[in-house]
Amino acid sequence: MKKILLLSMQTNPGNTLSHLALLFFRIAIASELVVAHGFKKIGIGVAVAETVPNPLGLPEALNQAFAIGTNVGMPLFIVLGLLTRIAVLPVLAITLTGYFIVHFNDPILVKDIPFMYSVSFLLIAFTGAGKYSLDYYFTQK
Repeated sequence: MKKILLLSMQTNPGNTLSHLALLFFRIAIASELVVAHGFKKIGIGVAVAETVPNPLGLPEALNQAFAIGTNVGMPLFIVLGLLTRIAVLPVLAITLTGYFIVHFNDPILVKDIPFMYSVSFLLIAFTGAGKYSLDYYFTQK
């Protein structure tokens, strides 16, 4: 289990600019997810908290908790670069469900948001957090 955990936190080597770009990208996309989608789900900045779609028919409390945890909690791990590849998985579950199930028949201008989030978080899943992350710090010890 420890080996799998360490492998999921390992970052591929690259130059300083690449690592700075990954840091900026992680912070920008995860922060945007929290501000644009997470806060609405917990009622910050809106009159009434957003109703979370439940296309998979999960128990309502579980669906709501998963959506809030994914849109508020997981981006914090991604910003810190802590267990980044693992933290990206629930985010991808939400964004890909939004794209392929909730918005599949919608116009492209509606479904481009979950598509762009999915592509962005897939990039983070494939590249890892980069050198400027807690993942890198813990795997170098």
